[in-house]
Amino acid sequence: MPYANQPTIQLTELTQDNIKFILEDTDLSTANSLRRVFIAEVPTMAIDWIQIEENSSVLHDEFISHRIGLIPLTSDNVVDQLKYSRDCDCIDFCESCAVELVLNVKCTGDGTRQVTTRDILSRNTKVVPVTSKDREMADDYSDQHDILIAKLRKGQSLKFKAFAKKGFGKEHAKWQCVSSVAFEYDPDNALRHTTYPKPEEWPKSEHSNLIDEEDKFEAEYEPHGKPNKFFFNIEAVGSLKPENIVLNGLAVLKKKLANLQYQAFQELNQDNLTLQ
Repeated sequence: MPYANQPTIQLTELTQDNIKFILEDTDLSTANSLRRVFIAEVPTMAIDWIQIEENSSVLHDEFISHRIGLIPLTSDNVVDQLKYSRDCDCIDFCESCAVELVLNVKCTGDGTRQVTTRDILSRNTKVVPVTSKDREMADDYSDQHDILIAKLRKGQSLKFKAFAKKGFGKEHAKWQCVSSVAFEYDPDNALRHTTYPKPEEWPKSEHSNLIDEEDKFEAEYEPHGKPNKFFFNIEAVGSLKPENIVLNGLAVLKKKLANLQYQAFQELNQDNLTLQ
């Protein structure tokens, strides 16, 4: 079998917000497909509908709505159980396709009242702002970790009701589960896909095989070489655990390929019937 059909993954680093792994024995198109899926097609939860009932702050409704929509929400253990709103039979929103969140804050003191993600209440404890999850898990958590929404002075108030829906980054950036996805396949530039005017001024990669060779900055040119080893680095925004981003992305790509295979099979059968 060709090597592209037998890829392997080696996990090198896993933290709360980051995952690094090495993908080997596959080709560049497969690695780039994974990168694009991680960025644009892994589903998460994000606020997509909001009704502002009261807003006497200095920020207008559209500005606040935009800020609310970009707050990352925890989506682990719940996003796979919910339907896309376009696939649901309900008229507006229901528990099968949406999660309700509310906020009601009024400044009664003489100082400035900061409205943050701490003030958002969710009807589903599994879908909350990522800062609320961090507040329960981190020992060094402080008010500075909360995402600021608006500032209120005495007598001002902000009240709204919102619904979070399932979506993916291709529809809108608020559904992206990653802040960046990068992969490197030629750390010593042996394939010469990049031209360095002054190689000695370019920093060496952490994956370089020339770190111990101070006088050598590029590997020998390999004119017939092909990339087959890819160093991935994925930074999560908090809506999904890094390992779940990888697993869900692989599931999405597998489903897309299965659908493509089915469509090709149907087309071939249709052509055979036409020829007969």
